[in-house]
Amino acid sequence: MKKLLLAISIFAIAGSAAFADTLADRKVLMKERGKLTGELSKVVKGETPFDAAAVLKTLQDMQANAEKFDVEALYPAGSDTGDTTAAPKIWEDPDGFKAAEGKFEAAVNAAVTDAPADVDALKAKFSAIGASCGACHETFRVRKG
Repeated sequence: MKKLLLAISIFAIAGSAAFADTLADRKVLMKERGKLTGELSKVVKGETPFDAAAVLKTLQDMQANAEKFDVEALYPAGSDTGDTTAAPKIWEDPDGFKAAEGKFEAAVNAAVTDAPADVDALKAKFSAIGASCGACHETFRVRKG
């Protein structure tokens, strides 16, 4: 009986650690996404000069970030607890969450495919990217404080 309890405890601890890693992984991806979005935002606001090569690089980095965003791997059942702002709606409506992520990825892919040649073109592309972020946050993120 003691061996069985020990085995169950080990699996429980391992499972908790796996979710902790999952939580950390998704936080890293989202922080990176936020940083990249912030870089583009500065260009759109005129705080940073428009540089077509730098903007394209940032968009390509966003594209790589989106490609790493595997909903099943990052949001498995049971990973909805702990230090997270992920809303329960993610697990209640996984297809909706995947669709929201798909809209972000499509907006970023469109911006990379038709790279902005000037700040006005970037504003249009950034508007679509930002709208996808905002819509996802409205439904699938819990606001802190």
